[in-house]
Amino acid sequence: MSNPVETLEFQAEARQLLQLMVHSIYSNKDIFLRELISNASDALDKLRLATMRDKDLVADASDLHIAIETDPEQRTLTVRDNGVGMSRDEVVELIGTIAKSGTAELLQKLREAQDSAAPQELIGQFGVGFYATFMVAEKVTLTTRRAGETDGTRWESAGEGTYTIETVADLPQGTAVTLHLKPADDDDRLFDYTAEWKIRQIVKQYSDFIAWPIRMAVAKPAPADTEGAEPAEPTTEVQTLNSQRALWARPRAEVSEEEYHEFYKHVSHDWRNPMEIISMRGEGTFEYEALLFIPSQAPFDLFNADTRRGLQLYVKRVQIMEHCDTLLPNYLRFIRGVVDAHDLSLNISREILQQDRQIQVMRRRLVKKVLQTLKELKTNDAERYLTFWQEFGQVLKEGLLEDADNQELLLELLLLPSTHDAERPTSLAEYVERMKDGQSSIFYLTGESRTMIENSPHIEAFRAREYEVLALTDPVDDVWVERVGEFAGQPLQSIAKGQIDLETEEEKQQAESTRAEQHKEYASLLEWLTKALSEDLKEVRLSSRLTTSPACIVGADHDVTPTMEKLYRAMGQELPPVKRILELNPSHPLVTALRDAHGQDSGQETLTETAELLYGTALLAEGGELKDPVRFSRLLADRLARSL
Repeated sequence: MSNPVETLEFQAEARQLLQLMVHSIYSNKDIFLRELISNASDALDKLRLATMRDKDLVADASDLHIAIETDPEQRTLTVRDNGVGMSRDEVVELIGTIAKSGTAELLQKLREAQDSAAPQELIGQFGVGFYATFMVAEKVTLTTRRAGETDGTRWESAGEGTYTIETVADLPQGTAVTLHLKPADDDDRLFDYTAEWKIRQIVKQYSDFIAWPIRMAVAKPAPADTEGAEPAEPTTEVQTLNSQRALWARPRAEVSEEEYHEFYKHVSHDWRNPMEIISMRGEGTFEYEALLFIPSQAPFDLFNADTRRGLQLYVKRVQIMEHCDTLLPNYLRFIRGVVDAHDLSLNISREILQQDRQIQVMRRRLVKKVLQTLKELKTNDAERYLTFWQEFGQVLKEGLLEDADNQELLLELLLLPSTHDAERPTSLAEYVERMKDGQSSIFYLTGESRTMIENSPHIEAFRAREYEVLALTDPVDDVWVERVGEFAGQPLQSIAKGQIDLETEEEKQQAESTRAEQHKEYASLLEWLTKALSEDLKEVRLSSRLTTSPACIVGADHDVTPTMEKLYRAMGQELPPVKRILELNPSHPLVTALRDAHGQDSGQETLTETAELLYGTALLAEGGELKDPVRFSRLLADRLARSL
């Protein structure tokens, strides 16, 4: 009984992706072959690992390789591997749809890349690289059989919105992708991809380092005719097109930048060149080689917790783990590359990795090497480091919470926005160099945006006295500044917490009598406000940090900031209510008028409403949330109406 052929539709996003892919996502169409070879290489790696882990797996791993076959007359090109293969369900998930990447976000990034005349940044991720075949093919046929299974699957599509899929018998183990090629078109840079020279060129440029042999049958020159002899029949011979030399095992002087760049694209599925290449070798009792890359741009899923991360781990040139997240801490998750250890077991498991002493030693060395490379980049090429920081600075800050051993080095790598220069961030060392005589702390303020920080009442006195303040807007900033506490012996001080004293001794003496008089004049108002607002505040006091605003809200030295409260709530964690402090500007007309009105009649209902409005505006100014925004709006509207 024959198996039915099903005709299915691509996802809506997949159809749009195919149209984008066919119509100029790439200026260089050659890379479709790189993607197919890369997929085949991954399948071979997975089969070898599967056979090591499952001795009962029925699979032939005796001659693992990639084969390229051409038929110039039929205009077909086939890339075949005898790797792990796919089941029918996997074909539908990974090829028939875009799977996890079938989202509006992915499609938007594709359009942005197209609109900016840049190559598409997500090719190679989540199976999208397979769709590159439709740039050069009128129709694509895929046949595959998963190792250990008896039946295979045939998939076919012209890339126009539908595909067919059927179960077939008697397929060899592995996967074959056959492209029914479009006619060559030099104007569109669409080459004849059945030509031997072109295939050799692409393999040499993009896939020479692949660990598996890439084979192709090529025409063998016929021997010279001898007089009277029958013409020799043309013959072919199978040749290996790639050198199979592991780049990480070769001295850096012997490897070109282009070779490194193509290897990076292979392991990262990124179309851009890396920002930095890190090559290192460990010798002695524990030998290993590592080839790491710092990307030039952050991937869109850098902060997606479900994204698989980690370096590729090899043992004596055998890949045993595609995503080994044990080799680097989470805050360096953007690093790509491979590590080849000489002394580990081929059967090492993820659990053993976490406990293995050699792995821990290697991890420490890799982290130190990456951070030292970043420090050298910061010292020797400030502009390039600034680009790195803009892409990865937020995630690097996480290391201040995770990696106490390297905290000092991480602090040296920080670039932070400050009021010193609106355009360019500063290092902590540069901040310390600019500190004023008598300044005893590194001042900072956290908030949701730089604009909110620069307009915050807390910063008024610092601006008036020309004190530099760090403007910290990343969610992680609230946490690491509390954890670190100081830099180069200078404490980190939030200007929204505790008592701030910016006056010199001379200024204090001159203002002592004025301040004493103010406290006497405002004592009754402060006491009344503290009671009236006791549900939300623990104290109302006069401020020395305000110059133009009537009031601001501050916390005690160890209070949780509003930004941290929001962060905890976003994670589903409720904190006990934190009562904070309202500071009043004794020179502001609103505050003096409130004092006078309270002195005349402390029982007025409008005084309580004014106190609520004063507290609410101070809360909004620091980015806080009103407990009852409807009541606040009504009170404000009523007060505005009376003023007209």
